[in-house]
Amino acid sequence: MSKRNKARYKLDRRLGENIWGRPKSPVNRREYGPGQHGQRRKGKISDYGTQLRAKQKLRGHYGDIREKQFRRTYEEANRRKGDTNDNLIGLLESRLDAIVYRAKFVPTIFAARQFVSHGHVLVNGKRTNIPSYRCKAGDVIEVREKSKQSLQVLEAVQLAERDVPEYIEADHTKMTATYVRMPALADVPYAVVMEPNLVVEYYSR
Repeated sequence: MSKRNKARYKLDRRLGENIWGRPKSPVNRREYGPGQHGQRRKGKISDYGTQLRAKQKLRGHYGDIREKQFRRTYEEANRRKGDTNDNLIGLLESRLDAIVYRAKFVPTIFAARQFVSHGHVLVNGKRTNIPSYRCKAGDVIEVREKSKQSLQVLEAVQLAERDVPEYIEADHTKMTATYVRMPALADVPYAVVMEPNLVVEYYSR
């Protein structure tokens, strides 16, 4: 089993939810946490604990982003005009690795980060190897010519477990995707309920 598989399965077990909707998630078999104490009855969670869990779940969904980077994203969302909850989701979804994942060029968000880091992706015709690169509306993301026939890409396109959301226009014959617009929370096809309002409360303490 690869390190990426271990990481995402560990996240699912720790949070007790199948946060990517994967059919092979261990949570589909047992909904309790890992370890010998995983089945113990859970006590009442405090408000802080609820907020922390919401933050961990959202961070985990995007490949367990580093805390410092995630906090900077929140701070930018808070500075922008409009609803901070939607701003936070929009900024996370505009990451290059998130768009590569949503466009179904790769099977997982962890694979998306590696795919971008290894230089397999072009943004507006230029190679970009920074997973956190912030895309703008109208940007065209393309899989490099040499990478279009890779087994990983071909398998990901055929995945039936998720669809490409409306804010991304994907052409799987050309392996290109256009980032149409920054989405709001209601637009993002999360497999579980995300609560960015609790994340905002966590950082606003």
